[in-house]
Amino acid sequence: MNDENGENLPQQDNAQEATPVDPAAQLETLRAELAEAKDRLLRTLAEMENLRRRTEKEVADARLYGVASFARESLALADNLRRAIAAFPVKAREELEPHVAALLEGVELTERDFLSRLSRFGVKKMEEGDSRFDPNKHEALFEIPDESRPAGTVAQWIEPGYMIGERVLRPAKVGVTKGGPKA
Repeated sequence: MNDENGENLPQQDNAQEATPVDPAAQLETLRAELAEAKDRLLRTLAEMENLRRRTEKEVADARLYGVASFARESLALADNLRRAIAAFPVKAREELEPHVAALLEGVELTERDFLSRLSRFGVKKMEEGDSRFDPNKHEALFEIPDESRPAGTVAQWIEPGYMIGERVLRPAKVGVTKGGPKA
């Protein structure tokens, strides 16, 4: 082949020249690709296991806490049943007419049944008593001067609190001591 000036140009072969393949280098490349694929597989399996665990936890939480808003709204019923029972003084209960005593007994049974139904869904009433004020579980409505007890002790329960599982459904409304010795 000649160029414009008539000089001979070297001929180019369209077939690519075969480069020698080093089997050791090719084996190392394949091993690296295999290691990378194994790593990706293990990471994907770990992610899937984490997703499975997270999903199981979310389903369990949904089962346990799914009724929380309904239960919270239903607590007013428990409060009203307790108020109806408390409206009868203990001394007057002995002198009640039979039909009024039966009504009171029916209200007490209804309250116990309602609380047992709530407990089937994980709702538990907080235990009353002298305990240290916990802002996560109690709502302080007022302070009571009492030198005989340590400051910050729950002295009076106004409204009971409820838990659902490990969470506070409704904090207890309480009166707290002030002025006593430090706990």
